[in-house]
Formats: sequence, C-alpha cells, structure tokens
Amino acid sequence: MTKSDCVLAILPARGGSKGLPGKNVKPIGGKPLIAHSVEHALASGVCDRVLVTTDNEEIRDAAVAAGAWCPFLREGALAEDLTPTEPVLKDALERAEALDGPFGIVVFLQPTDIFRKPEWIAECVNRLKADDALETVFVANKTHKNFWSRNEQGEWERVFDWMAIYGPRQTRKPLFREDTGLASAIRADLIRAGKRTGMKVDILEIDDFASGIDIHDAFDLYMAEKALEYFAKNGGR
Repeated sequence: MTKSDCVLAILPARGGSKGLPGKNVKPIGGKPLIAHSVEHALASGVCDRVLVTTDNEEIRDAAVAAGAWCPFLREGALAEDLTPTEPVLKDALERAEALDGPFGIVVFLQPTDIFRKPEWIAECVNRLKADDALETVFVANKTHKNFWSRNEQGEWERVFDWMAIYGPRQTRKPLFREDTGLASAIRADLIRAGKRTGMKVDILEIDDFASGIDIHDAFDLYMAEKALEYFAKNGGR
C-alpha cells in the first residue's frame, strides 16, 4: 500500500455540548451516539484507521468499545464552542501520523449524523482514489426548494433568477446541499494546509430525508429515535 492509498477516518467528538449535554455518549438505538459513526467507518471497508478525536474520557472509552482508535486526548483549546472543524482535523491528522506514519486521504465523519450508509463513505474514497485531479469528494442532498437572501440594501431577493419560475418539482433544476458530515473524502495535503474542501470536487448525489437529521438537541434525538424505530419496523438502511 502506498502513502496515497492510506485512509484515516477522523471523527471529532468533543465533550462540551451545550444543546444536548453528553450527546456523543447518549444512548440511541441501543448504543452510544458515537458508536454509530465508528461502525459506519469500519463497515465501509475503505478506512485503514478510524480515529475519534475527543477531549473527553467517557467519549474515548465509548469510541474504543465500538472499535475506534483513540491514542490521545484533544487539547481543550481545540474543543471550545466556536472551534472550527479545520484545525481539529489538522491536529488529529498530524498527531496520528506521528504515531502511525503518513496517510494520503482523510475521511471526515460528523458523529451527530447517524443516518448515513457505509457505502457512501466507500464511494467517496473510491472516487477520490480513481481521479488524481480531485481534492475532495463529499455527499450532498438534492433539493428543489427556492432560496432567498438579503442584498446589501437589506432587501430580499432570489438567489437565482430562474427560481421565479414555479414548475412541478420533477421538472425543476435541483440544488445540492453540502453534507460533508455524512461522508467526505479529502486529500491529506488539504487537511495539512488547514482546509477541508478543495476547489476540484466531485459530489455523491443523494435524496435522503433521514440523513438530514443532525442530532444537536433533545428534539433531534427524539426524531432520530423515531426514525430508527421506523426503519427497524419497515426495513431499509
């Protein structure tokens, strides 16, 4: 295996959640929240290491029990409320490489997104490996909704003029909402440069309502539990 082929999955999971205290170890579907994403990464079959970067020992223990690699705890300065994701990924990659050698691809997974399919991770990684020109491959959800924004004068205006034409959903031009937390494969050099998404990208298009459930508060947790119950009863996922 060459340097460019080695894949490190990084799952950032800090312990100081305000909207849902202790969310990363909250039980959901019979297991801690963090365990779902660890298991997805392992099941994808494309990740050589599945690293959970956390500042919290309880999260670390739950992640290790699920099969993750957690050889260090994250510094508190990288686990604050407003800490961006990019420096967290950079720190995790550099510390992982100091212990385990170089990686060529980083897979980013957000633990609050549990309604992903392992094959999405595999597809992102395989597309990145197949095209050296690509910097990032990520999941994006299709939407046919109209979008508005305020201009410099504070007036509302359509994001695109063509949104003024209200045709049937099936005939409308779709937009794609970036959902990198579901699955994103990134060149490691981009992470080292403090970035997460490059200019040359490919998008794995999905149209999946459940994947939009991102768990940050008690209502999100309730919705996720109900969705898991639905899938257990009706099949799927």
